[in-house]
Amino acid sequence: METLTAPTSHEVDIKKSRFVAHAAPVASVDEARAFFERVHDATATHNCWAYRIGQSYRFNDDGEPSGTAGKPILQAIDGQGLDGVAVVVIRWFGGVKLGAGGLVRAYGGCAAQCLRDAPRATVVPQVVIDAHCSFSEWPILTPRLAAHGAVVTSEQYGADGVALVITVPIAHEPALRRLWTDITRGRGGWSAVDPPAHPS
Repeated sequence: METLTAPTSHEVDIKKSRFVAHAAPVASVDEARAFFERVHDATATHNCWAYRIGQSYRFNDDGEPSGTAGKPILQAIDGQGLDGVAVVVIRWFGGVKLGAGGLVRAYGGCAAQCLRDAPRATVVPQVVIDAHCSFSEWPILTPRLAAHGAVVTSEQYGADGVALVITVPIAHEPALRRLWTDITRGRGGWSAVDPPAHPS
């Protein structure tokens, strides 16, 4: 699975209509909505969009015939195996009707080319872990976590030790869990919580 590393745009003229696609990486639905608001052009005839963030997706035809704009944009995202991506295709009508098939090709094609042009990076699936260890064990565990690509996102010190929230690459989680159990002699806590909506 891949995502975009930077926003990108693509423009094409089809039978006198101008189409401009804007694509960007997004980590949440709120980020996708903010992106759509930012690039929305009130002078255009249609601002059609779609996003895919993990299992969450939506699309909007913005007045075009149902299924001819937003859905082809989403299919362009999914067809290229992308996640955490929002795309808007803006159209200025040029006076020549394209028909349903023509609209699907125009919106889907413009979005697909925009995404093909965009810089990408592989998404490493992550899992979030609630963990606990003693004060004496924590300095021993810290370098082991870093060596496995794990990131501590929260650290809280209490009377009985350190409570942590750790983001771990899914592929490394079983080995880290065993390591955590060994070093804490089974007394440390290690439990998976819901993974992030968009793996980081």
